[in-house]
Amino acid sequence: MINYKKIIYTVLISLLAINSSFSADKRPNIIFILTDDQRYDEIAAIGNFPFLETPNLDEMLSKSIHFENAFVTTSLCGPSRASFLTGVYANRHGVVANEYLDYDKSLPTFATLLQDSGYFTGYFGKWHQAMNNRPRPGFSKWMVFWGQGKYFNDTLMTETGDDFVIPKGKYLTDQLNELALEFIDEAEKKSEPFMLYLSHKALHEPFTPPDRHKNLFKDTKVPTQDNLNDDIDSKPKYIREIAIKNRLRGGGIAPIHWKIPDKMRTVTAVDEGVGMIFDTLKEKGILENTIVIFAGDNGYFVSEHGGLHDKRKAYEPSIRIPLIMWNPFEEQPRKIDSLALNIDLAPYICEVANIPIPEHMQGISWEAILRGENEGRDGFLYEYYKEIDYRPAGGFGGTPTTIAYRTKDWKLITYPENDFTKELYKISEDPEELYNLVNDKKYTKILNTMDESLSNLLLDIYYKVPQKVERL
Repeated sequence: MINYKKIIYTVLISLLAINSSFSADKRPNIIFILTDDQRYDEIAAIGNFPFLETPNLDEMLSKSIHFENAFVTTSLCGPSRASFLTGVYANRHGVVANEYLDYDKSLPTFATLLQDSGYFTGYFGKWHQAMNNRPRPGFSKWMVFWGQGKYFNDTLMTETGDDFVIPKGKYLTDQLNELALEFIDEAEKKSEPFMLYLSHKALHEPFTPPDRHKNLFKDTKVPTQDNLNDDIDSKPKYIREIAIKNRLRGGGIAPIHWKIPDKMRTVTAVDEGVGMIFDTLKEKGILENTIVIFAGDNGYFVSEHGGLHDKRKAYEPSIRIPLIMWNPFEEQPRKIDSLALNIDLAPYICEVANIPIPEHMQGISWEAILRGENEGRDGFLYEYYKEIDYRPAGGFGGTPTTIAYRTKDWKLITYPENDFTKELYKISEDPEELYNLVNDKKYTKILNTMDESLSNLLLDIYYKVPQKVERL
């Protein structure tokens, strides 16, 4: 059967290549490595956790492009991962909760577009959208675990319909790293370029390291976060409730604080995998034709704001992520301070692969920023839609629907389904968001401006609050 779609893409790519740094037959390989619940500062070179050791990520950071102001538009695994794939906000792709919702299949993802244009594509690891979604559109080969997955003794679904049982006692991160290397080995022998999507469970709870790393940081005294002592008086009532209950459970500090060393131990196996991937690319002589992007799917609280735990909130530790890109076709190393989002990945990958960026994509390709042609967006939307059955540890009611607007200097947080206090922070002077300025009359003008900017953005993207959903 003639694949007319592939023929059309081939023609378009050939035409685009005329004005591109990539020829139609020499487009770059692309590797995307995504971790789970990794804060922007959970890399040793960033320096906020002095006991942490991530030599391979440190080296990547020192030689690559570092997006210092990178964020997710929803700080929840399933919605964020769907946004990475589709290049749109959660209210557009429809994944507003974990595990049981699938993204709108009318939306082409960067994977389907790459595959249609001739890329050999692979996906290994966490999916965390619709659990029974077979196949995984856009991927020539894929192996994924159910739901949240397990660090040991897990089973992977495959594109063949067979299950792959991970050998007993084998660490999940190690297995995924091996599958990634096997895919690179297979892909390198083919004539077409490849795209690898490696999606880790690490650093998600329960923070279970491999046996070889159990004694790392054994004698480390974990520093408390500066804003643990936030008096939270100006925060919404539900924040105060959560923080107080967490501190009661943790003996004056959120229980998560004592788990930080184990969380960091799970980073180590990820870091080893990053090193192996770069070594393999060098050995095969394809590093200089391969773009490697490393990111986290959302951040995580480690006791900030009086004792917060988890994510699901519009504060910086929850929404800010690491984003590093090895790109031999661009000037590097260098730091980019423009606002970069998870929804920007898909249009960027399309552009470097000489694929027309679909009109539906709401993200902005980083190409123009990297070329110095513009400074990117003024601000972005953050959204979280409450999962009806979500009840975090401690028995309280969870996080309400939240809509926020973040610029380089300011952040406005609103709660459209509740009468909770709005929050206004001057991020440029108060990066830890300790001082809610919403009731300070000196800032009435900026509050009105932020309100207007948020409203205009919602109109621009045809925002619709998702319907309430319950777990299937």
